[in-house]
Amino acid sequence: MTLQELAAAAALIGIAVLLAWPVPILLSRAAWPAFAPARALLLWQLIAVAGGLSMIGALWLVGLAVLPGHPVLAALPAAALAAYLLVHLAITVVQFERQRRRHLELLLLLSSPHPTQARTRVLDDAAPVAYCLPRGIGSVTVLSQGLLDDLDADELDAVIAHERAHVEQRHEVLLVAFKAWREALPWFPIAARAESEVAALVEMRADDSARRSTPDAVLARAILRVAGPTGPAEHASSRRSRHHDRFLRLGRRTP
Repeated sequence: MTLQELAAAAALIGIAVLLAWPVPILLSRAAWPAFAPARALLLWQLIAVAGGLSMIGALWLVGLAVLPGHPVLAALPAAALAAYLLVHLAITVVQFERQRRRHLELLLLLSSPHPTQARTRVLDDAAPVAYCLPRGIGSVTVLSQGLLDDLDADELDAVIAHERAHVEQRHEVLLVAFKAWREALPWFPIAARAESEVAALVEMRADDSARRSTPDAVLARAILRVAGPTGPAEHASSRRSRHHDRFLRLGRRTP
């Protein structure tokens, strides 16, 4: 193996280590993603893709160093890792689609159409519940009766705008991809951190869409009514409260 190949292998290993530990930790602790969630989401995607490619490339170059005369055998570890990650992604996508179909079937049985809102179903549940079930142009917004009873008209409009933004911006694609990464590497704490950060950031992106037609104070009240004062546990970072960040940013216009 030449010095150039050794240097390339060392560089890829170094990049993989940086993207696997210090870079994600610094990003999850930073305050700026709350005020630029679109850029932060793009950065998380770049970290995930570049990290995976650097690990695969490093394995391939190390294999060439160990078996210089057998390029096919040398490539097997890298190919195995790539296949492992892709298979997990495919399995996660299939599982998501199956769960989505079953959820829709149950929803049609257990809910009724909203009298005035198109593509909206109402669950007979006293708890404040709001979410959107992605289904392309047939996506459905789901609200509970408890939420309808608890919210004012302007707060309800804010919630609906927020939930429909998730579908319009295809947030489920990002969430499924990062869920696949976490499930492929369950022993890897950064994968779980990345998933929780991405989940929090897509909520902020949906907030930004709702803010175009809703005053910030109204949206903040609606978030409190639906998510509560602490927010969903799965959206919390181990170092920052992204739910708290959501309220801080509502007092400042998005750039």
